[in-house]
Amino acid sequence: MLKRQLITEIESSRKYFESSSSVLTEADSGFAPTPELYTAAQQVAHVARTIEWFMEGAFSGSGWNMDFEKHIKDAQAVTSLKVAREWLAKACDQAILKVEGLSDEALSEVFPADDPIMPGAPRTSIAGAIVDHTAHHRGVLTVYARLLEKVSPMPYM
Repeated sequence: MLKRQLITEIESSRKYFESSSSVLTEADSGFAPTPELYTAAQQVAHVARTIEWFMEGAFSGSGWNMDFEKHIKDAQAVTSLKVAREWLAKACDQAILKVEGLSDEALSEVFPADDPIMPGAPRTSIAGAIVDHTAHHRGVLTVYARLLEKVSPMPYM
């Protein structure tokens, strides 16, 4: 039951993200409203990398990789929406596989009280964090689409 809930949250978040950003084409990969912001492709890559980061931090046993400069560089290296979307699909698929392989007991464990990201929270909270973070960048890409004079579809339809 717990697994199914987490998997459903990841799947729904992925579906909404893909729907919202579907109007962006490969030709839009390099678009950014200002030079210091991520491009459309980099936004998607950042979401993919962050899903991996959440899953690694919650379930790898090695804790959180706090090298955010590397995470930024990983996203900035992506110049293609196609490549970024493939990365996102893989990150979601891997997250689901990881959850499927865990027991309800492992999913229910709590982070230590001194955890730098989710102190004292149950590990299942990671799904909510993924959903929130993905929704934020889904909104960013919807703004990018509007700036490109495109209209994103309603994600929940």
